[in-house]
Amino acid sequence: MFYYLLKYVVLGPLLRLFFRPVIEGADHIPQEGAAIVAGNHLSFSDHFLMPAIIKRRITFLAKAEYFTGPGVKGRLTAAFFRSAGQIPVDRSGKDAGQAAIREGLGVLDRGELLGIYPEGTRSHDGRLYKGKVGVAVMAIRAQVPVVPCAMVGTFEIQPPGKVVPRIKQVTIRFGEPLDFSRYAGLENEKAAIRAVTDEIMYAILGLSGQEYVDEYAAKVKAAGQERAGGR
Repeated sequence: MFYYLLKYVVLGPLLRLFFRPVIEGADHIPQEGAAIVAGNHLSFSDHFLMPAIIKRRITFLAKAEYFTGPGVKGRLTAAFFRSAGQIPVDRSGKDAGQAAIREGLGVLDRGELLGIYPEGTRSHDGRLYKGKVGVAVMAIRAQVPVVPCAMVGTFEIQPPGKVVPRIKQVTIRFGEPLDFSRYAGLENEKAAIRAVTDEIMYAILGLSGQEYVDEYAAKVKAAGQERAGGR
């Protein structure tokens, strides 16, 4: 109930008013049934802009840190993210990826839309990074289409470290659904899930026009911080 209050009464109208999002290819999102919407991740604002502009409810996998903050502020933040359709996923430890896959498959089993950022974290420099294979495992195992999505302009309105976003128009593009039924039963084959993931990332790249980096974003970011700390 609160999800739709945010979407249609509170947050959605404000986002449309301030950012005047241009929507392209929204008809590629299935009107019913399970599907994955896989997008690039440039800004904290992405969490709210995409859900606000598509007609169907969409559930995102979000990092658990959004739900575990201390004090009143932490509890309010957690309540807000849950109300906005976010599911907490612990990204630490060797079982983190499997936990995310279980949560995502649960959403798809209910015939709902699942939103995921295959890069695994926000881009720290506006480039598109190598995708993690969890999205491929879920797409193959659940046998659902994957709709690629590109957020364009959200890095400029709210880059990392900026709390209050700039007021500027953004574009949200959806591509044609990708069908991976030919990989049925191969979700445990490394070559297959890597091929599916790369195809998804290539589709996102075609929509976003970003520069592509064939490395994981978290690894590149950590390396940069290590170099900066050693100065």
